Amino acid sequence: MATSANPTRDDFAALLNESLGGESEGFEGRVVKGTVTAIENDMAVIDVGLKSEGRVALREFAAPGQKAELNVGDEVEVYVDRVENHQGEAMLSRDRARREAAWDRLEQEFTDTARVEGVIFGRVKGGFTVDLGGAVAFLPGSQVDIRPVRDVAPLMDIPQPFQILKMDRRRGNIVVSRRAILEETRAEQRSGLIQSLTEGQVVDGVVKNITDYGAFVDLGGIDGLLHVTDISYKRVNHPSEVINIGDTVKVQIIRINRETQRISLGMKQLEADPWEGASAKYPIDGVFQGRVTNITEYGAFVELEPGIEGLVHVSEMSWTKKNVHPGKIVSTSQEVDVAILEVDEEKRRISLGLKQAQSNPWTAFAEKHPVGSEVEGEVKNATEFGLFVGLEGDVDGMVHMSDIAWGVSGEEALALHHKGETVKAVVLDVDIEKERISLGMKQLERGGVATGGGSSAGVNKNEVVTVTVLEVRDGGLEVQVGDDGATGFIRRTDLGRDRDEQRPERFQVGQKFDAMVSGFDRSKKPTFSIKAMQLAEEKQAVAQYGSSDSGASLGDILGEALKQRNN
Repeated sequence: MATSANPTRDDFAALLNESLGGESEGFEGRVVKGTVTAIENDMAVIDVGLKSEGRVALREFAAPGQKAELNVGDEVEVYVDRVENHQGEAMLSRDRARREAAWDRLEQEFTDTARVEGVIFGRVKGGFTVDLGGAVAFLPGSQVDIRPVRDVAPLMDIPQPFQILKMDRRRGNIVVSRRAILEETRAEQRSGLIQSLTEGQVVDGVVKNITDYGAFVDLGGIDGLLHVTDISYKRVNHPSEVINIGDTVKVQIIRINRETQRISLGMKQLEADPWEGASAKYPIDGVFQGRVTNITEYGAFVELEPGIEGLVHVSEMSWTKKNVHPGKIVSTSQEVDVAILEVDEEKRRISLGLKQAQSNPWTAFAEKHPVGSEVEGEVKNATEFGLFVGLEGDVDGMVHMSDIAWGVSGEEALALHHKGETVKAVVLDVDIEKERISLGMKQLERGGVATGGGSSAGVNKNEVVTVTVLEVRDGGLEVQVGDDGATGFIRRTDLGRDRDEQRPERFQVGQKFDAMVSGFDRSKKPTFSIKAMQLAEEKQAVAQYGSSDSGASLGDILGEALKQRNN
């Protein structure tokens, strides 16, 4: 039996439990208070009332990046991992004690959606570690700031507020956000600042970011968008041509949307509008010099002065070059002369013409080469209906297949010539408005084309000639003078005076008869008429042999005329 002088092991255990208030096993896993008895080699010796003292590293008593302030005799809270290790010392942890206390506090703050204070002290994959007064939380990289942060070093080891997004005590996971705090703070600032701003107000701001479509300007807590079209009246391809990040700029508030808290800014509104009085400054048909600023498929933009640009449509770029990309006619930054075609101040549009500022080559050609003159050029193209010949002044003339050669069909005449061949021709007609030049090659073979009511290929107007039927059509006859003379057409109504005589089918190919040259078409090709010849003969007979007024019948007069003609 044990005595008080010689206690047994069980007596000692009972005394220990009594001093601890329970079983020694229940002492483990608890946060208890202890006293610092000594500080040795960066370790604090702490007495928590167990049979032996424990050691805790001094760094566990310091905040991240700071030095521990601990002295002998200080009372601290520690967590008891084990009452005794293999060395007989109590295993204590200040971090675990702080963590347990922190979790209790954080759970309550998470429930109340309150802000918590923490310190960013480390970097991990995908983010950073934050000390929340003993509990370690994860801060994702996307939650550090409102905008991506290149250097986080200035934010580390500094106490700052965070918002708990998610926490799981069983797994020991806490996720926090610094961005949520900044957005909330910024929203409060924006709400207050936006109420103090008015449309039309001129303020100073700092360029924070530049994009392809504009720049974001900080107005002292709230950002406004300065669109690229509102930077200047002149063309700005990219905002960086005018402003840079960090520049202090003076802007005018154009629009404020208080619901979405979006602000539109402008810089050009602070300048004089160059479009005021543009109609008087740039009268219609006036010629001005400008600089090509942009080239598109549909035309080119020309700057007449800073802030005023006009469009030269592709159709107004050249008199002679059709369906050509504008980039093959002008180049960017080229100085050009343009004519004013239309000015719309309200829509801020000016239509320009490049070709109108140059001489019209069709007018110049008509003045230098009147109808009937001889020209020479290269065959540019051969089509199924004629030849296109390149002429002086970079214009083209067309030789219709019927005007290539005498005595052969149009198809046969086309086969006689090829692309690249140099040919001579006569100018038959020049239409400046439609930009067309009609040429004839066969007319050179018969001494050319006479002007006025003269001859074509040896025939004269009102002359009676013998023609040969080449083709019978419903609308009339295609005929030729002699065997290799000029070809022409007799319309159905010109085949005779009477309706029975105006039937083309009464004629046959190869048949010969007399007809009068009634005129010449646009290409100086002769037209013939039997009816006109008959009327002319009748008129002549009446004048020579009498009239119906003298008592002689028309039949008698014509009979006498025919008798004299046959004799």
